[in-house]
Amino acid sequence: MSDKKESKFFSEIKNQIIAGVGLVIAAGFGIFITNMESYLGPKEEPAPVVVQDSIQKPQIIINNIVEKNEPPKVIVKEEKKEDEITW
Repeated sequence: MSDKKESKFFSEIKNQIIAGVGLVIAAGFGIFITNMESYLGPKEEPAPVVVQDSIQKPQIIINNIVEKNEPPKVIVKEEKKEDEITW
């Protein structure tokens, strides 16, 4: 009796190992086929990317003011007296 129980026990373990190996092989082929489709399939061309600056660059304004070092002009006006007649 013990021989039948041992053989049945090892038979079940053997069947579970075979089922596990089959599951691993099936999953491996599924991953392999998925990757092969991506390798052999048409490649998508990436769309051109347009980058725009949202920050405007500051405008540089140059004011060249030329300063002349001339002395100020002095205008002297003579006062005329009413008594005097200038002809």
